[in-house]
Amino acid sequence: MTDTAVVAAEPVPLALAYHGRTKHTLKRYAAGPETLDWDMQPDPFRVFSGSAQTPLPLSAQGLAARFADLGMPGAVAPAPLTLASIGQLLELSLALSAWKELGPDRWAVRCNPSSGNLHPTEAYVLAAGVPGLADGVHHYLSRDHGLEQRCAATVPADGAARLWVGLSSIHWREAWKYGERAFRYCQLDIGHALGALRFAAAALGWTAQVVPGLDGKTLSALMGLDRAGDFSGVEREDADVLLAIGPPCRPATAPPVGLAAGAWAGRANRLDPHPLYRWPIIEEVSRATAPSGAMSVPATPVVYPPPHPAGDVLAEDVLRNRRSAQRFDSRFSMSMADFFGLLDALLPRDGAPWDLWPNDPRVHPVLFVHRVEGLAPGLYALPRHPRAVPALRAALRADFTWAPVSGAPAHLPLVRLVEADTRGVARTINCHQAIAGDSCFALSLLGEFAPLVEPEPWRYRHVQWEAGLLGHVLYLEAEAIGLRGTGIGCFFDDALHELLGLGTLQFQAIYHFTVGRALVDDRILTLPAYPGRSPDAPVAEPTP
Repeated sequence: MTDTAVVAAEPVPLALAYHGRTKHTLKRYAAGPETLDWDMQPDPFRVFSGSAQTPLPLSAQGLAARFADLGMPGAVAPAPLTLASIGQLLELSLALSAWKELGPDRWAVRCNPSSGNLHPTEAYVLAAGVPGLADGVHHYLSRDHGLEQRCAATVPADGAARLWVGLSSIHWREAWKYGERAFRYCQLDIGHALGALRFAAAALGWTAQVVPGLDGKTLSALMGLDRAGDFSGVEREDADVLLAIGPPCRPATAPPVGLAAGAWAGRANRLDPHPLYRWPIIEEVSRATAPSGAMSVPATPVVYPPPHPAGDVLAEDVLRNRRSAQRFDSRFSMSMADFFGLLDALLPRDGAPWDLWPNDPRVHPVLFVHRVEGLAPGLYALPRHPRAVPALRAALRADFTWAPVSGAPAHLPLVRLVEADTRGVARTINCHQAIAGDSCFALSLLGEFAPLVEPEPWRYRHVQWEAGLLGHVLYLEAEAIGLRGTGIGCFFDDALHELLGLGTLQFQAIYHFTVGRALVDDRILTLPAYPGRSPDAPVAEPTP
């Protein structure tokens, strides 16, 4: 049990205090468990016993969309909204992508990444008028690639099939390993899941937009998370967000009245029968930052040219084969064109995934460049909106040069802050992890912080969703060019802030990431995600 008192009670002070107390420092890590029993890891799959199950087909392999088309509105013809296409949506976003084996150990990996592969994010499908699927609320069980019907409802037919996907978090899955910092990781995972769903929807020619106007209480009711009896004695779920998904030209409206008002069935399983720790601050910050229903602020869009194409690689191959690199080839240098292409993909545009919500970008990369052909090693910055440039320049060190980068596309707002060998400092700041220095480049995603959180504490979640979304773009773009990335949640927050000259809470490091050529352990066997339903044979994962 943690004995640190929760001093702040009001939402804004509590959110800021939580962020401060969960920073890792060079002298100590944030409060977490003193020991881990890996044999007692929480169950990675939530199941609702007593719910009717609907298997989903596995048919994403037949999709012809190219990855380069996903960010181009109208490039992919819309698929009809059916049970089969819902199966494809989930297969490419939240499903298992493989099973791994090493000796006696066996674990699953998924299309959507997660801190420590712990996967706190759960998904709920709300459907009306979809051929082959009963109206109501369904829980997506990734283990089986199927839907468990939680609520059977009947809604008036209007001639159009409609689909929504809600996301929730089981904080204990992360807290079991990471302690108090887990809430931050859960929010980053929501950002990754949002990105995964948006790209998968684009592969079907669909849009995916956050439904505005839904507060935490309403979201919980829509997903059935407020049903105390169904979660009695087990780990609860925290409602995060609802997406409206389907063919273009449909507004992101809330589900019709009555979709979640029918007969409910199913009882949630217990994931950890013997928890050793409790972290009360997680529940406190969850309440303090609960969704308010407001998602957008006045935006001042910037028009960028179409992004650098990623060749003819199929979207299905990129979305399903995404992996987190465990080690990088420290001798490999990536091309300048690939580097600029990755950064260009982080600029907001009209298509996927940036059309999830109509907000100005609030997260800006600071890059530790190690090995990019033709580019001097050093510290660089990529302000993702012109509005942020004056604030960043005022907040960062006064001796940074802010020099334009020779050879960069004219529209790419990349600047060099200082020329230096940053491999050692990148390793140190990222909890002494070699992947931060052995990669081609590492980055810190700086979020606009106190100016957002103080007036609206729910934006504490939102800035981390945006950082997770950026991380997901980097994962997929790296995969498309034959490289790999790794998200890094463990870093020394204020050591980085000191390095950059940040002395206030105006900007804070939210998420770290690194990209390079992966070194793969060929002892690990890669097996099919759904062996009973797939003809694929076990194969050893090839080295990129």
